[in-house]
Amino acid sequence: MSAILIVDSVVKASDGNSILAGASLRAVPGELRALIGARGSGKSTLLKIAAGLIPPDVGSVQFAGRPYKNMFHKDIAGLGLFFVPDEDLFSNAWSVRTQLEMIREQFNGGDPDQAIAAVGLSDEVKKKPDQLSRAERRRAEVAAAIVRRPRCVLVDEPFRGLARDDAADLTRLLRGLAASGVAVVVSGSEMPDLFAEADRVTWFTGGRTQELGPPSAAIRSPQFRLECMGSYSAPVSRVAVSGRR
Repeated sequence: MSAILIVDSVVKASDGNSILAGASLRAVPGELRALIGARGSGKSTLLKIAAGLIPPDVGSVQFAGRPYKNMFHKDIAGLGLFFVPDEDLFSNAWSVRTQLEMIREQFNGGDPDQAIAAVGLSDEVKKKPDQLSRAERRRAEVAAAIVRRPRCVLVDEPFRGLARDDAADLTRLLRGLAASGVAVVVSGSEMPDLFAEADRVTWFTGGRTQELGPPSAAIRSPQFRLECMGSYSAPVSRVAVSGRR
């Protein structure tokens, strides 16, 4: 299937320092793509450019066949792109349920009750986000994506600070979004469960990206394994017997 989001050879600098030196990214409907790289390497900048929040200095971005030249984030969101930042998707002024209702009304979205049940937050949605644990807030963000009914979701560093079991639950929910036909891109530096469940792996290093293909191909790169896999032996063994080839 063709990519709905195409980021091609983007360059970005800040205060004279290079952040992106020719980075590219693809998001394909029905696929879960892992954008893996060291912390502070520029992954967030790449996703913000992909979401139309900041412009690249060089390079091109298009969503659903339309270039970003004369579009802003709100226009791209209207076409079906949903960006989940690493912090503060929700406001602490209202309950999670109220904000899910707001999303439904603004985007003619899906049923909040179904989304809440899907992520297992039925007892917490009356609370404000700052009353939830980090894992609960991340599940609430997936509920927001379900209500939003986007064509593409970009999720920035959702696994930071999560316990291993919570990370595995979040991976399952993101996998479910992709299975429903959404193009899903998730960034992170330590995400062993996501690596094993991803359809494609994009490696971010030195301000550039490398397309490594499915996890079973990515683990054949000694440099990638040294830089990104660390001591996580479980995902490597799971990939060998999984369908993510």
